Amino acid sequence: MHAMKRRTFLAQMTSGAMLPAAAEPAASKALPTIRLGDKQVTRLIAGGNPMAGFSHSTQRMTELMLRYFTVERTTEFLLHCEEEGINTWQCSYQIVGRDALRAARERGSKIQYICLTADRPNIKFQDVLDTKPIAIVHHGTDTDRLMRAGQAEKIHDYIKKVHDAGLPAGISTHNPDYLARIEDSGWGNDFYMGCCYNLTRPAEEIRARMGDNLLGETYLASDPAKMLARVRQIRRPCLAFKILAAGRLCNNKASVENAFQFAYANIKPTDGAIVGMFPIISDEVKEDADLARKYARLA
Repeated sequence: MHAMKRRTFLAQMTSGAMLPAAAEPAASKALPTIRLGDKQVTRLIAGGNPMAGFSHSTQRMTELMLRYFTVERTTEFLLHCEEEGINTWQCSYQIVGRDALRAARERGSKIQYICLTADRPNIKFQDVLDTKPIAIVHHGTDTDRLMRAGQAEKIHDYIKKVHDAGLPAGISTHNPDYLARIEDSGWGNDFYMGCCYNLTRPAEEIRARMGDNLLGETYLASDPAKMLARVRQIRRPCLAFKILAAGRLCNNKASVENAFQFAYANIKPTDGAIVGMFPIISDEVKEDADLARKYARLA
């Protein structure tokens, strides 16, 4: 990290400096939209993993994300997303996100919230509903676990519960084969989230491929093409996520741009992309929104 970036980093971490408050986005900031339920959602959606500390990297990075994304900084982040034309945020249900969303709304924010969650003993469904999401998505880790265990009916039951609450229901998965199987099952979900990398491969499959156990998650370069090929085959809208391989494709601007270009070129016009942003060194919100304006245009 060169001197200017290091000074910026230290200033943010020690002084609590935040991004400027958002204003109404200018017409030049407009992003293409798709429809989810009765809502218009920008084809670039801000992801919530950094706020929840899901770095998909090291424990040190996880701790850094959790320290950085206070309620105040997360609130400013949401306002800044709107300023850059991003009208929707997707995040797992968690306390910091819940409180930041409430604070942003109190400051006039109209950002739409897609909640990623599942039936878990520590999460009350009513608490999820109280955040006023525009949709609820069954968490991909839970989806893949239940599919492997032969308990797919529990996913279907959750979709019905979301629909009974009057909301659009989505299903997230990391496995392109599960995406196809669920689509063929006719469960009535409204959309999907599809991870560009299959992070829930069983350990035995990884050992068979690699001949050894790996330290950490597995990101195979061939995975995005496989998932997005499935995404193009399904009828319902899909939100592709981890298009930047949880930061592994962020080594330089060209790599980031190539990932955006590939993602939008390989999803349907009715699909969008979810991107996690960690604006600790540079304004990733603006940078990613600019790339979406360049590559997410609909013909």
